[in-house]
Amino acid sequence: MISLKSPREIAAMKKSGAIIAGMHLMLRDFIKPGVDTWDIELKCKAYIEDHGGVPLQIGFEGFKYATTISVNSEVAHGLPRKGLKLKDGDLVKVDTVVGLDGAVSDSAWTYAVGNVSPEVKKLMEVAKKSLYLGIDQAVVGNRIGDIGWAIQDYTENQNGYGDVRQYIGHGVGPTMHEDPQVPHYGKPGHGLRLKEGMVITIEPMINLGGWEVETDDTPEDGWTVRTLDGSWSAQYEHTLAITKDGPKILTSQDEVEDAKYL
Repeated sequence: MISLKSPREIAAMKKSGAIIAGMHLMLRDFIKPGVDTWDIELKCKAYIEDHGGVPLQIGFEGFKYATTISVNSEVAHGLPRKGLKLKDGDLVKVDTVVGLDGAVSDSAWTYAVGNVSPEVKKLMEVAKKSLYLGIDQAVVGNRIGDIGWAIQDYTENQNGYGDVRQYIGHGVGPTMHEDPQVPHYGKPGHGLRLKEGMVITIEPMINLGGWEVETDDTPEDGWTVRTLDGSWSAQYEHTLAITKDGPKILTSQDEVEDAKYL
């Protein structure tokens, strides 16, 4: 069942989203060569809790951490690891879900560690733009397939990257994973029709190589998703509300860049 949110509920989710946005802004200065991924986990958990939030990933299906931290060819769900120090040129993705007074928001961001190659920089730019192309389609009356096609066409057809199929966006609230499912690929004019009050995530995972991925099934991990061909991957994710006035980003980090979505 899809839960349609009231303006009051959306306003509450924007407050939880502001905690995630602030956390990501903090990470812009914190992430650099030599930083341990475990220190990123501790820093993020402290930021969330210091601002009154609850890191909802802890305990979700047995997951133990406030964040997922995925490096280079790791696409998503990477575990924070003591002793894994970031190197100059690395690409790191940090994802978290925050609850605040029962309101839930979800956002991931990709960070260049020091100086990345031009190839990686372009991947980041294309992945981020694909997120916003998807958001532009999240309007009342459009369909889920319109979001997916906008992302797939730009990343695969226009830029030759791999658009991950196995992991997708989703509804948010009252829990962290709700209906509807929001694939980042699809056919325009197909799928569920978007309605006012839906709150969803759009979170494309874009690979330098093919779109295929595999999930670690070892007892010591069991979570980390990696590209099948070893190529590097970038991801950007916002939580957004579908309103009569267009999509409204609830996890915005930049009031100027996101002005038309606020």
